[in-house]
Amino acid sequence: MPIRRADRLFDILQILRAATRPMTAAELADRLEVTVRTIYRDVAALQASRLPLDGAAGIGYVLRKSFDLPPLMFTADELDAITVGARLVRRLRDSGLQRAADSVLAKVAGALPDALRAGVTNPPFFVSDGSIVSPDGIALADLRAAIRDRRKVRIGYADAAGRQSDRTVWPLAMGYYVDTNLLGAWCELRADLRNFRVDRITASHLLDDRFDPDGDRLLERWFAQQAAAAHAETIE
Repeated sequence: MPIRRADRLFDILQILRAATRPMTAAELADRLEVTVRTIYRDVAALQASRLPLDGAAGIGYVLRKSFDLPPLMFTADELDAITVGARLVRRLRDSGLQRAADSVLAKVAGALPDALRAGVTNPPFFVSDGSIVSPDGIALADLRAAIRDRRKVRIGYADAAGRQSDRTVWPLAMGYYVDTNLLGAWCELRADLRNFRVDRITASHLLDDRFDPDGDRLLERWFAQQAAAAHAETIE
């Protein structure tokens, strides 16, 4: 399979950075299994991006030793994964994660050479909005914070039949599915692990009380349950 241009530009920089002498377009073309004309075009694109790449056709090219690739340098497939993944986050209806995903894309784009930046700022991908219902009774950022801080949460909850109940739960993990978001938690009312659809949480209050999830064994049990059974079977 041919190497995509973004990957090839990255490879040219890597080869020149490791080289101990100027490398001709023919040598680069042989290394990357492309034509010399392709190398000329790629080098011109890199130089237009103001990278410190010196040389000319027939002489060879060098990368100034003062230059180093930024720490956020990715292959084309890795950039695709980042851009698609960040857009998929929009489906989760979590405004905090959405802002974080946009911030990640901005940081990645800012670290890339101009020749590679368009793959992040204007990617050729469309990601649908999905069908998850936005929660009204709880802020997902607060819920994620409660998971990190191991704080108990008091929730009002409506089950599938519309029956209302008040629960005190130990939030352990979030489960993100195509059609819903779940809170995996220990329910004090049921004295067992339960999944709660966040769109059925009608009210919530973060408590000062903290919990010890038994050395993380509760979380391990929850993950094992998700692997062993369909998520709908354990939803309250």
